[in-house]
Amino acid sequence: MEDYEGESPKPCLILALETSCDETAASVVADGRKILSNVISSQIPVHQKFGGVVPEIASRKHIENVIPVVDQALREASVSLCDITAIGVTYGPGLVGALLVGVSVAKALSFAADIPLIGVNHLEGHIFANFLSNPELEPPFMALVVSGGHTSLVHVKGYNEFELLGQTRDDAAGEAFDKIARVMKLPYPGGPYIDRLAKTGNPEAIAFPRALVGRDNFEFSFSGLKSAVLNYLHSAAQRGEEVDNADVAASFQAAVVDVLVSKALQAAHKCKVKKIVLAGGVAANSGLKFRLKQQCQQANLALYYPETILCTDNAAMIACRAYYQHLIGQYADLHLNAIPSLKLGHE
Repeated sequence: MEDYEGESPKPCLILALETSCDETAASVVADGRKILSNVISSQIPVHQKFGGVVPEIASRKHIENVIPVVDQALREASVSLCDITAIGVTYGPGLVGALLVGVSVAKALSFAADIPLIGVNHLEGHIFANFLSNPELEPPFMALVVSGGHTSLVHVKGYNEFELLGQTRDDAAGEAFDKIARVMKLPYPGGPYIDRLAKTGNPEAIAFPRALVGRDNFEFSFSGLKSAVLNYLHSAAQRGEEVDNADVAASFQAAVVDVLVSKALQAAHKCKVKKIVLAGGVAANSGLKFRLKQQCQQANLALYYPETILCTDNAAMIACRAYYQHLIGQYADLHLNAIPSLKLGHE
Protein backbone atom coordinates (compact mmCIF):
# COMPACT_ATOMS: atom_id res chain seq x y z
CA MET A 1 0.00 0.00 0.00
CA GLU A 2 1.29 3.47 -0.82
CA ASP A 3 1.53 6.15 1.83
CA TYR A 4 -0.96 9.00 1.89
CA GLU A 5 0.78 12.05 0.41
CA GLY A 6 0.08 15.66 1.26
CA GLU A 7 -0.23 17.22 4.71
CA SER A 8 -2.96 19.75 3.98
CA PRO A 9 -5.82 19.30 4.39
CA LYS A 10 -5.32 16.65 7.04
CA PRO A 11 -6.87 13.34 5.89
CA CYS A 12 -9.63 11.61 7.81
CA LEU A 13 -8.04 8.31 8.81
CA ILE A 14 -10.25 5.41 9.87
CA LEU A 15 -8.71 2.37 11.56
CA ALA A 16 -11.09 -0.59 11.28
CA LEU A 17 -11.23 -4.11 12.70
CA GLU A 18 -13.11 -7.10 11.27
CA THR A 19 -13.46 -10.39 13.21
CA SER A 20 -16.97 -11.58 12.35
CA CYS A 21 -16.00 -15.12 11.27
CA ASP A 22 -12.59 -16.64 10.51
CA GLU A 23 -10.62 -13.67 9.17
CA THR A 24 -8.75 -11.40 11.57
CA ALA A 25 -8.42 -8.12 9.69
CA ALA A 26 -7.37 -4.52 10.27
CA SER A 27 -7.14 -1.64 7.82
CA VAL A 28 -6.45 2.07 7.61
CA VAL A 29 -8.45 4.00 5.00
CA ALA A 30 -8.04 7.71 4.22
CA ASP A 31 -11.04 9.91 3.41
CA GLY A 32 -13.30 6.92 2.94
CA ARG A 33 -11.88 5.69 -0.34
CA LYS A 34 -8.07 5.41 -0.25
CA ILE A 35 -6.72 2.18 1.24
CA LEU A 36 -3.44 2.75 3.09
CA SER A 37 -3.27 -0.77 4.52
CA ASN A 38 -5.46 -3.86 4.44
CA VAL A 39 -4.10 -6.71 6.55
CA ILE A 40 -5.94 -10.05 6.64
CA SER A 41 -4.90 -13.05 8.71
CA SER A 42 -6.88 -16.00 7.35
CA GLN A 43 -7.77 -19.06 9.41
CA ILE A 44 -8.67 -21.23 6.41
CA PRO A 45 -5.79 -23.72 6.97
CA VAL A 46 -6.89 -24.13 10.60
CA HIS A 47 -10.53 -24.91 9.76
CA GLN A 48 -9.93 -26.94 6.58
CA LYS A 49 -9.44 -30.17 8.52
CA PHE A 50 -12.94 -29.76 10.00
CA GLY A 51 -14.60 -28.90 6.67
CA GLY A 52 -15.96 -25.63 8.04
CA VAL A 53 -15.49 -22.91 10.65
CA VAL A 54 -15.37 -24.07 14.30
CA PRO A 55 -16.57 -21.03 16.30
CA GLU A 56 -14.55 -21.69 19.46
CA ILE A 57 -11.32 -22.18 17.51
CA ALA A 58 -12.05 -19.06 15.46
CA SER A 59 -12.43 -16.97 18.64
CA ARG A 60 -9.16 -18.24 20.09
CA LYS A 61 -7.26 -17.53 16.87
CA HIS A 62 -8.70 -14.00 16.77
CA ILE A 63 -7.35 -13.41 20.28
CA GLU A 64 -3.90 -14.54 19.15
CA ASN A 65 -3.87 -12.54 15.92
CA VAL A 66 -5.77 -9.31 16.49
CA ILE A 67 -3.08 -7.14 18.12
CA PRO A 68 -0.31 -8.13 15.67
CA VAL A 69 -2.72 -7.48 12.77
CA VAL A 70 -3.63 -4.00 14.10
CA ASP A 71 0.04 -3.18 14.62
CA GLN A 72 0.85 -4.29 11.07
CA ALA A 73 -2.00 -2.22 9.61
CA LEU A 74 -0.77 0.94 11.34
CA ARG A 75 2.81 0.21 10.34
CA GLU A 76 1.98 -0.41 6.66
CA ALA A 77 -0.06 2.81 6.56
CA SER A 78 2.88 4.72 8.13
CA VAL A 79 0.63 6.17 10.83
CA SER A 80 0.33 5.87 14.59
CA LEU A 81 -2.77 5.55 16.74
CA CYS A 82 -2.66 9.27 17.56
CA ASP A 83 -3.12 10.04 13.82
CA ILE A 84 -6.39 8.08 13.66
CA THR A 85 -9.64 10.06 13.37
CA ALA A 86 -12.01 7.25 14.40
CA ILE A 87 -12.05 3.49 14.98
CA GLY A 88 -14.59 1.31 13.17
CA VAL A 89 -15.38 -2.26 14.14
CA THR A 90 -17.78 -4.97 12.97
CA TYR A 91 -20.26 -5.68 15.77
CA GLY A 92 -22.59 -7.95 13.81
CA PRO A 93 -23.85 -10.08 12.25
CA GLY A 94 -21.44 -12.97 12.75
CA LEU A 95 -20.17 -15.49 15.29
CA VAL A 96 -20.65 -13.99 18.74
CA GLY A 97 -17.31 -15.11 20.19
CA ALA A 98 -15.41 -13.89 17.14
CA LEU A 99 -17.23 -10.54 17.11
CA LEU A 100 -16.49 -9.97 20.79
CA VAL A 101 -12.75 -10.08 20.18
CA GLY A 102 -12.82 -7.25 17.64
CA VAL A 103 -15.34 -5.19 19.62
CA SER A 104 -13.32 -5.53 22.84
CA VAL A 105 -10.08 -4.46 21.19
CA ALA A 106 -11.73 -1.55 19.37
CA LYS A 107 -13.29 -0.31 22.61
CA ALA A 108 -9.96 -0.59 24.43
CA LEU A 109 -8.15 1.39 21.71
CA SER A 110 -10.92 3.99 21.62
CA PHE A 111 -10.77 4.47 25.39
CA ALA A 112 -6.98 4.45 25.65
CA ALA A 113 -6.40 6.92 22.80
CA ASP A 114 -9.63 8.94 23.30
CA ILE A 115 -10.71 8.28 19.68
CA PRO A 116 -14.38 8.06 18.59
CA LEU A 117 -15.75 4.53 18.20
CA ILE A 118 -18.03 3.44 15.33
CA GLY A 119 -19.96 0.16 15.27
CA VAL A 120 -20.32 -1.16 11.71
CA ASN A 121 -22.83 -3.62 10.27
CA HIS A 122 -20.90 -6.35 8.45
CA LEU A 123 -23.40 -6.51 5.55
CA GLU A 124 -23.22 -2.76 5.01
CA GLY A 125 -19.44 -3.14 4.98
CA HIS A 126 -19.64 -5.68 2.14
CA ILE A 127 -21.74 -3.27 0.10
CA PHE A 128 -19.29 -0.43 0.74
CA ALA A 129 -16.36 -2.50 -0.58
CA ASN A 130 -17.65 -1.39 -3.97
CA PHE A 131 -16.80 2.26 -3.23
CA LEU A 132 -13.15 1.26 -2.73
CA SER A 133 -12.90 -0.59 -6.06
CA ASN A 134 -15.08 1.86 -8.00
CA PRO A 135 -14.30 5.47 -6.97
CA GLU A 136 -16.94 6.85 -9.34
CA LEU A 137 -19.77 4.84 -7.74
CA GLU A 138 -22.46 6.76 -5.84
CA PRO A 139 -25.92 5.82 -4.53
CA PRO A 140 -28.66 5.06 -5.33
CA PHE A 141 -28.24 1.47 -6.51
CA MET A 142 -29.40 -2.09 -5.93
CA ALA A 143 -27.01 -4.28 -3.92
CA LEU A 144 -26.96 -8.06 -4.20
CA VAL A 145 -25.14 -9.32 -1.10
CA VAL A 146 -24.11 -12.97 -1.45
CA SER A 147 -21.85 -14.66 1.09
CA GLY A 148 -21.49 -17.77 3.23
CA GLY A 149 -23.96 -16.47 5.78
CA HIS A 150 -26.14 -14.04 3.85
CA THR A 151 -28.08 -13.63 0.63
CA SER A 152 -29.88 -10.28 0.50
CA LEU A 153 -31.20 -7.64 -1.88
CA VAL A 154 -30.70 -4.12 -0.54
CA HIS A 155 -31.88 -0.85 -2.07
CA VAL A 156 -29.09 1.59 -1.18
CA LYS A 157 -30.82 4.97 -1.37
CA GLY A 158 -27.94 6.97 0.10
CA TYR A 159 -24.68 6.48 1.97
CA ASN A 160 -26.64 6.01 5.21
CA GLU A 161 -30.06 4.92 3.94
CA PHE A 162 -30.85 1.27 3.21
CA GLU A 163 -33.98 -0.73 2.46
CA LEU A 164 -33.83 -4.51 2.77
CA LEU A 165 -36.08 -5.88 0.01
CA GLY A 166 -35.56 -9.56 0.73
CA GLN A 167 -33.18 -12.19 2.04
CA THR A 168 -32.77 -15.94 2.31
CA ARG A 169 -35.33 -17.92 4.28
CA ASP A 170 -32.86 -20.72 5.03
CA ASP A 171 -29.40 -21.47 3.61
CA ALA A 172 -27.36 -18.62 2.16
CA ALA A 173 -25.97 -19.17 -1.33
CA GLY A 174 -22.37 -19.41 -0.11
CA GLU A 175 -23.39 -21.89 2.58
CA ALA A 176 -25.02 -24.09 -0.07
CA PHE A 177 -21.83 -23.96 -2.15
CA ASP A 178 -19.74 -25.11 0.82
CA LYS A 179 -22.13 -27.91 1.80
CA ILE A 180 -22.34 -29.32 -1.73
CA ALA A 181 -18.55 -29.07 -2.09
CA ARG A 182 -18.11 -31.01 1.15
CA VAL A 183 -20.30 -33.88 -0.10
CA MET A 184 -18.34 -33.85 -3.37
CA LYS A 185 -15.16 -34.13 -1.25
CA LEU A 186 -13.79 -30.79 -2.45
CA PRO A 187 -11.57 -28.75 -0.08
CA TYR A 188 -12.93 -26.01 2.21
CA PRO A 189 -13.99 -23.34 1.41
CA GLY A 190 -15.84 -25.06 -1.41
CA GLY A 191 -17.16 -22.10 -3.42
CA PRO A 192 -14.02 -21.44 -5.48
CA TYR A 193 -13.60 -25.17 -6.23
CA ILE A 194 -17.21 -25.52 -7.42
CA ASP A 195 -16.72 -22.43 -9.61
CA ARG A 196 -13.54 -23.87 -11.13
CA LEU A 197 -15.10 -27.30 -11.71
CA ALA A 198 -18.25 -25.78 -13.23
CA LYS A 199 -16.23 -24.23 -16.07
CA THR A 200 -15.64 -27.71 -17.53
CA GLY A 201 -19.18 -29.00 -17.01
CA ASN A 202 -22.55 -28.71 -18.76
CA PRO A 203 -24.89 -26.35 -16.85
CA GLU A 204 -27.92 -27.97 -18.49
CA ALA A 205 -26.93 -31.56 -17.75
CA ILE A 206 -29.12 -31.88 -14.62
CA ALA A 207 -32.41 -30.05 -13.99
CA PHE A 208 -32.01 -28.78 -10.43
CA PRO A 209 -34.85 -26.64 -8.95
CA ARG A 210 -35.02 -22.83 -8.81
CA ALA A 211 -36.99 -21.84 -5.70
CA LEU A 212 -39.13 -18.71 -5.17
CA VAL A 213 -38.66 -17.47 -8.70
CA GLY A 214 -41.58 -15.12 -9.15
CA ARG A 215 -42.32 -11.56 -10.04
CA ASP A 216 -41.72 -9.08 -7.20
CA ASN A 217 -40.60 -11.88 -4.90
CA PHE A 218 -37.25 -10.87 -3.46
CA GLU A 219 -36.73 -13.67 -0.97
CA PHE A 220 -34.36 -16.60 -1.51
CA SER A 221 -34.30 -20.26 -0.55
CA PHE A 222 -31.47 -22.66 -1.32
CA SER A 223 -32.25 -25.55 1.05
CA GLY A 224 -34.40 -27.31 -1.56
CA LEU A 225 -31.68 -26.99 -4.19
CA LYS A 226 -29.10 -28.30 -1.73
CA SER A 227 -31.34 -31.30 -0.93
CA ALA A 228 -31.91 -31.99 -4.64
CA VAL A 229 -28.18 -32.10 -5.33
CA LEU A 230 -27.52 -34.33 -2.29
CA ASN A 231 -30.33 -36.70 -3.34
CA TYR A 232 -28.94 -36.85 -6.87
CA LEU A 233 -25.47 -37.75 -5.59
CA HIS A 234 -26.72 -40.29 -3.02
CA SER A 235 -29.06 -41.97 -5.52
CA ALA A 236 -26.26 -42.31 -8.05
CA ALA A 237 -23.98 -43.79 -5.37
CA GLN A 238 -26.65 -46.32 -4.30
CA ARG A 239 -27.14 -47.42 -7.91
CA GLY A 240 -23.40 -47.65 -8.42
CA GLU A 241 -23.55 -45.07 -11.21
CA GLU A 242 -20.61 -42.85 -12.00
CA VAL A 243 -21.27 -39.14 -11.57
CA ASP A 244 -19.74 -36.39 -13.68
CA ASN A 245 -18.74 -33.95 -10.94
CA ALA A 246 -18.16 -31.14 -13.44
CA ASP A 247 -21.76 -31.47 -14.70
CA VAL A 248 -23.07 -31.53 -11.12
CA ALA A 249 -21.06 -28.41 -10.23
CA ALA A 250 -22.11 -26.59 -13.40
CA SER A 251 -25.80 -27.48 -13.04
CA PHE A 252 -25.85 -26.56 -9.34
CA GLN A 253 -24.06 -23.26 -9.93
CA ALA A 254 -26.39 -22.41 -12.83
CA ALA A 255 -29.42 -22.93 -10.58
CA VAL A 256 -28.01 -20.57 -7.94
CA VAL A 257 -26.93 -17.96 -10.49
CA ASP A 258 -30.30 -18.01 -12.31
CA VAL A 259 -32.15 -17.13 -9.11
CA LEU A 260 -29.69 -14.47 -7.97
CA VAL A 261 -29.53 -12.70 -11.33
CA SER A 262 -33.26 -12.75 -12.09
CA LYS A 263 -34.18 -11.35 -8.66
CA ALA A 264 -31.46 -8.68 -8.76
CA LEU A 265 -32.71 -7.39 -12.12
CA GLN A 266 -36.35 -7.47 -11.00
CA ALA A 267 -35.44 -5.51 -7.86
CA ALA A 268 -33.50 -2.90 -9.85
CA HIS A 269 -36.46 -2.49 -12.20
CA LYS A 270 -38.97 -2.17 -9.35
CA CYS A 271 -36.89 0.45 -7.52
CA LYS A 272 -36.11 2.30 -10.77
CA VAL A 273 -32.33 2.25 -10.30
CA LYS A 274 -29.80 1.99 -13.11
CA LYS A 275 -26.95 0.43 -11.13
CA ILE A 276 -26.45 -2.99 -9.55
CA VAL A 277 -23.58 -3.77 -7.20
CA LEU A 278 -22.43 -7.24 -6.22
CA ALA A 279 -21.05 -7.77 -2.71
CA GLY A 280 -19.89 -10.57 -0.42
CA GLY A 281 -17.63 -13.58 -0.82
CA VAL A 282 -19.71 -15.13 -3.63
CA ALA A 283 -19.19 -11.89 -5.60
CA ALA A 284 -15.87 -13.48 -6.60
CA ASN A 285 -17.71 -16.30 -8.40
CA SER A 286 -16.87 -16.06 -12.11
CA GLY A 287 -20.13 -17.67 -13.26
CA LEU A 288 -22.22 -15.18 -11.30
CA LYS A 289 -20.22 -12.18 -12.52
CA PHE A 290 -20.37 -13.33 -16.15
CA ARG A 291 -24.14 -13.93 -16.13
CA LEU A 292 -24.92 -10.74 -14.22
CA LYS A 293 -22.71 -8.69 -16.55
CA GLN A 294 -24.46 -10.23 -19.55
CA GLN A 295 -27.96 -9.54 -18.22
CA CYS A 296 -27.10 -6.01 -17.05
CA GLN A 297 -25.82 -5.12 -20.51
CA GLN A 298 -29.07 -6.35 -22.09
CA ALA A 299 -31.11 -4.35 -19.55
CA ASN A 300 -28.95 -1.23 -19.93
CA LEU A 301 -27.86 -1.38 -16.29
CA ALA A 302 -24.39 -0.57 -14.94
CA LEU A 303 -22.75 -3.36 -12.92
CA TYR A 304 -20.15 -2.89 -10.19
CA TYR A 305 -18.29 -5.43 -8.07
CA PRO A 306 -15.21 -5.28 -5.82
CA GLU A 307 -11.80 -6.68 -6.65
CA THR A 308 -11.39 -10.21 -5.32
CA ILE A 309 -9.48 -9.30 -2.13
CA LEU A 310 -12.36 -7.00 -1.14
CA CYS A 311 -15.08 -9.60 -1.80
CA THR A 312 -14.17 -11.79 1.16
CA ASP A 313 -14.15 -10.50 4.75
CA ASN A 314 -11.74 -7.60 5.18
CA ALA A 315 -11.39 -4.47 7.31
CA ALA A 316 -11.02 -1.93 4.47
CA MET A 317 -14.72 -2.28 3.68
CA ILE A 318 -15.51 -1.72 7.37
CA ALA A 319 -13.35 1.42 7.39
CA CYS A 320 -15.13 2.72 4.29
CA ARG A 321 -18.54 2.22 5.90
CA ALA A 322 -17.32 3.76 9.17
CA TYR A 323 -16.15 6.89 7.32
CA TYR A 324 -19.67 7.67 6.11
CA GLN A 325 -21.04 7.05 9.61
CA HIS A 326 -18.37 9.41 10.93
CA LEU A 327 -19.55 12.14 8.55
CA ILE A 328 -22.98 12.14 10.19
CA GLY A 329 -21.67 11.65 13.74
CA GLN A 330 -23.00 8.11 14.11
CA TYR A 331 -20.73 7.04 16.97
CA ALA A 332 -20.99 4.27 19.54
CA ASP A 333 -20.16 4.45 23.24
CA LEU A 334 -18.19 1.96 25.31
CA HIS A 335 -21.35 -0.08 25.91
CA LEU A 336 -21.13 -1.30 22.29
CA ASN A 337 -21.68 -5.05 22.24
CA ALA A 338 -21.58 -7.84 19.69
CA ILE A 339 -24.95 -8.60 18.06
CA PRO A 340 -24.61 -11.90 16.15
CA SER A 341 -28.01 -11.55 14.44
CA LEU A 342 -27.74 -7.82 13.68
CA LYS A 343 -30.18 -6.65 11.04
CA LEU A 344 -29.41 -4.27 8.20
CA GLY A 345 -29.82 -0.60 9.08
CA HIS A 346 -29.72 -1.26 12.84
CA GLU A 347 -28.15 1.53 14.88
